[in-house]
Amino acid sequence: MILPVRVVLADDHVAVRSGVAAILGTDPGIEVVAEAENGFDALAACVAHDPDVALIDLRMPGTDGIWATQRITRETRTRVIVLTTYDTDELIGEAFASGAHGYLLKSTSGAELIQSVHHVAADRHVVDPAIAGGVIKTFAADRASQRTPVPPGPLELGQLTPREREVLRLVVTGASNQAIADELRVSVTTVKTHVGALYAKTGAQSRVELARLGSGADSR
Repeated sequence: MILPVRVVLADDHVAVRSGVAAILGTDPGIEVVAEAENGFDALAACVAHDPDVALIDLRMPGTDGIWATQRITRETRTRVIVLTTYDTDELIGEAFASGAHGYLLKSTSGAELIQSVHHVAADRHVVDPAIAGGVIKTFAADRASQRTPVPPGPLELGQLTPREREVLRLVVTGASNQAIADELRVSVTTVKTHVGALYAKTGAQSRVELARLGSGADSR
């Protein structure tokens, strides 16, 4: 007998949880075992119910989806699919850096959602077709920058995201990754992701060089 894929749903909107549960309920090979409205409750549900997959929204009150993804993948065997309306490169990178096996938009079809749950339960990774092109381009650009190092030149803050600017400001002060994480109230993994992006965008080869570029950055 093949056991159904056990799923936990985490979203702060009851209507969203009900809709997703209804879609998954059409597949006899999937069983929704618990629901949660924030990241902490999602983690607790995964610890209590030991599901195969957790569908996690990114924006929830209190402890958000990135926090939940990191803790769930670190402390349980549950695999996480982020299910959200946000499709920025920054959030996608944070989600996968935190251990997510999948990233889907809430506009995904019911058939795609069901198929993705089965794929992730089988230890595969899934990316929403609507954002797959951007993910591939970002990966290709990162690989290209690694193959052909660009000598660091004047840094313009305009090329950085707001969060990357905050991280760079703290790097300039000599703060460690842990100190930056504490200051910005994010995970160390998230800080490492941003620092990696800063290396890629500046061509810096060391933290000292990155700090030097940051201290002389052009704000244009």
